[in-house]
Amino acid sequence: MWGVWSTTFKGFHLSLAKRNGIRSIKTLVPRVRFAPSPTGYLHLGGLRTALYNNLFAKSRRGAFVLRIEDTDQSRKVDGSIEALIQDLAWAGIECNEGPKQGGKYGPYIQSKRLHIYQEYIQKLLDNGSAYRCFCTERRLNILRRNAVKSQQVPKYDNKCRNLPVEVVNEKIKSGTPYCIRFKLSSDCLSFDDLIFGAIAYDVSLVEGDPVLVKTDGYPTYHFANVVDDHLMDITHVLRGVEWQISTTKHLLIYRAFGWTPPQFGHLPLIVNADGTKLSKRQNDVRVEDYKDKGVYPLALVNFITLSGGGFQHVPGEGVRLKTMDELAQEFQIDKISAHPSRLNPDLLQECNRLEIKRQIQDPILSSQLVAKLQLLIKEKYKTENLNISDDHIRSVLLWATSRINKIEDLVSSTFGFLWILPSNKSEVDKILLHDVVDNLENLEEFNENSIKERLREISSKNSVKFPELMKMLRSVLSGLSEGPSVAEMMQLLGKCQTIERIKAVNR
Repeated sequence: MWGVWSTTFKGFHLSLAKRNGIRSIKTLVPRVRFAPSPTGYLHLGGLRTALYNNLFAKSRRGAFVLRIEDTDQSRKVDGSIEALIQDLAWAGIECNEGPKQGGKYGPYIQSKRLHIYQEYIQKLLDNGSAYRCFCTERRLNILRRNAVKSQQVPKYDNKCRNLPVEVVNEKIKSGTPYCIRFKLSSDCLSFDDLIFGAIAYDVSLVEGDPVLVKTDGYPTYHFANVVDDHLMDITHVLRGVEWQISTTKHLLIYRAFGWTPPQFGHLPLIVNADGTKLSKRQNDVRVEDYKDKGVYPLALVNFITLSGGGFQHVPGEGVRLKTMDELAQEFQIDKISAHPSRLNPDLLQECNRLEIKRQIQDPILSSQLVAKLQLLIKEKYKTENLNISDDHIRSVLLWATSRINKIEDLVSSTFGFLWILPSNKSEVDKILLHDVVDNLENLEEFNENSIKERLREISSKNSVKFPELMKMLRSVLSGLSEGPSVAEMMQLLGKCQTIERIKAVNR
């Protein structure tokens, strides 16, 4: 049974229908694309779009294309294309075609495809679907101001649409600057959104004829996007919901060319847990910020999938870290939620802890993790007397996975005692410590339980309150007033290191 509802958004009338979450998808092998603009950095929403496109392609043995949409040269940031490619590679998202890999559908950077756009804009001029507009920026600004004053929707009045041919030719001959606009029809087009269901609206109600090619000769997003998707044989377009309102405009352009459009699916917004927008100031927008925080790529990828749907989660299963191949096998486009994706920071921390555990259990990754932590310790504590043997590092990592959110936490002051001798200036009972050393040296099994039991025996035998003994030993071993239990500390430091530290204070 169909459920139908409608909503109005800034003059757009949308009618939507959903059928029990089931949506038709073409059976052909998909070709999808991620088409970012090189404006500075890859943000979390962009990473989610790239990830879901990549997983959709992999799930059905299709192709994932990276295309750089740099037609707005005023916003282009130097080095951002290379940064985008690096961020995708860091996240484990592999491109089948793109600026780096190449491919038979290239070039994959729009500024290198201007000759193609010129060819196809001429087709629309020839078939009467587009026209040259000579309106100045000053006139357009006046139109906007007048519309705002009269509380109307600001839009172009299509003045140049019906200019006589001789007038157009005269203006071209005189060198009058012009852009090229598309003739919008008043049709109420509809399409089946793979995520939101059936959608229909008439874009001409709120927009005048849109620009396809700007006065500088560069195409707008709307034109280049349609041409490139067609020429690159893109079958499915998965993009942010902010583009949903433009889709019927794109469908009109497809129709003007006589082309079959791809299927469209629009991914909902990503918001904070409380529903507020993500903020650059809070460092929760850029992928680079997560990298700087010590978040692992697989942890960030799983965090995104846990927040946005697309997978069948077993009730009571809890958080399970999945590899990229596992995510691709389990990905289901009809499981993506149409509601905003709320990010739960606790899930990210849990995903990062699970990734640390996964790396510890892998022989190759474990060695890399140990080497990374050794380097961090050396950079933090510039001294030669460091306890950073491979075995010690591994035992600490195994112990710490439930206590830390990232590897960098282990070089904080809280865990500094694990690597260096504490600077201890407190007074100690040397006779009592001598007895502690004797007892620990004779302890056959050096684990948390046996250590705790022996320390209780020492406390009782020497008529010392157990908390007082623990306080003194904590200070001797770590120089801290709080932290892990003393028995835990001793087990982590190991028998030799524990005894050496106590003897050092007792000399």
